[in-house]
Amino acid sequence: MPVSLQKLCQNVLSVLGGQVQPSCQRTCLETLRILSRDKSVLAPVATREGMLTLGGMARLHDREEGGDNQRVSEEDTQSEEEERVVVEALKCLCNVVYNSPAAQRVSIEVQLAHGLCASLRTARTWHHEVGLFTLRLLFLLSALQADVRGILRRECHAVRLLTEVLEHILDVRWVGPYEVACPDSQALSMPAEDNERAMEALKALFNLTLSVSGEKDDHQFRLITAILRHLLMLKTETEEKTEEAHSHAVNLLNNMPASCLDVLIDVPVQGGHENYGGKNMDAIQVLIDFMGKRIDKQGSNYKEGLTPVLSLLTEGSRHHREIRRFIKAQVLPPLKDVKIRPEIGTTTRNKLVRLMTHVDMGVKQTAAEFLFVLCKESVDNLLKYTGYGNAAGLLVARGLLSGGRGETQYSEDEDSDTEEYKSAKPFINPITGHVEEPMPNPIEEMTEEQKEYEAQKLVNMLDKLSRQNLIRPMGVRPDGKLAPLEETLCDLPEDNSDSDSD
Repeated sequence: MPVSLQKLCQNVLSVLGGQVQPSCQRTCLETLRILSRDKSVLAPVATREGMLTLGGMARLHDREEGGDNQRVSEEDTQSEEEERVVVEALKCLCNVVYNSPAAQRVSIEVQLAHGLCASLRTARTWHHEVGLFTLRLLFLLSALQADVRGILRRECHAVRLLTEVLEHILDVRWVGPYEVACPDSQALSMPAEDNERAMEALKALFNLTLSVSGEKDDHQFRLITAILRHLLMLKTETEEKTEEAHSHAVNLLNNMPASCLDVLIDVPVQGGHENYGGKNMDAIQVLIDFMGKRIDKQGSNYKEGLTPVLSLLTEGSRHHREIRRFIKAQVLPPLKDVKIRPEIGTTTRNKLVRLMTHVDMGVKQTAAEFLFVLCKESVDNLLKYTGYGNAAGLLVARGLLSGGRGETQYSEDEDSDTEEYKSAKPFINPITGHVEEPMPNPIEEMTEEQKEYEAQKLVNMLDKLSRQNLIRPMGVRPDGKLAPLEETLCDLPEDNSDSDSD
């Protein structure tokens, strides 16, 4: 069966290579689009001739003469049927590139990336589906071929082109070096078609900015950050689509250098909060609200849905004092009621503390790191809000079991404790992080002989478990890291006093 389907693919390509009417081309491409979902029949398409044919149908071959003007004039003169041919060819290319590693390699040889970037320069003349599938094909190529990412960045300047595409889609109006005009409160929500194209552009930009940094890109990164701030302030036709847009914005913001995140709050024209150095915290509030929704989403994949926004807020808080202070005021407000365990309750703090013991290692580490940075990487402050039991995993990983601070330097502003916390502090159990009800003493009514018997029995049980390697006694070394007990005893500082001296 696959052999006959491969033959059908070959025949369709032969027809497309000839002089046929747009209506016939469209029918052939629709047939090929359906066939291209099957990986086993793509051999005839994943060739230089096949990719050149589809690229020609999609009008992706870069022309050395005529340039952009020639492409614009072609867009203006396209009939509706010819436009459908272009759309169907782009859909076929998306399927073929996604399903065929051979086609991905051939796409480099036929310079498909160059043709896509030539098309990006005509974005203002795109009809919706032409733009949507052009951007989707660019995303697929950049996701599946690392070599293509380098070509797109260095030779095609695709990061700048995609930024300009986003500016056009989102109707960006600059009012400052890195400040976009505030959306009109009376304006309609972003149309669904614009939102779809914006999502594809964001995904492609994410691939191209992954693990890329440098001073020469600082200006471009700041432009992107400003546009993403604008996107965070926009609403789409549905709450679900708005959340999707914010998710892609968060993913891309994670690729921006932390030094560029000040663009999110430095918007002089729109003003800001007096309590936070005059910085505008509207975008940070959107991110906090987005984080809250992701935490509350039942049955969601926390690793993909929540950790990106936690990582973003962590880096913003680590490098920008105003962001940290604003987030902490909402996530870790001054403690008053310490009669309830930190992980029990419905506040954002309670939910994040619960995540510190999540089964997924990435989720628990990200949540713990976020709270640690909000506490200015002070072990004492972290334990105050979470309890030793919840924070133990982070402290072990950081080598901070004996206390201290992380490596980042923070401002000297002091955290003030409430009177309620100060009065309850001596009675707080440091392990659980709350004031416990007094428990009856189980050995109160025992005789000294009974106490000695129970103690000896406990020692024997622990010794047996240790000899069978079911448990291993551990201690804390001077550097704050866990180690077998015998090692920590060896590492104890020697007593330099000479007891035998006269």
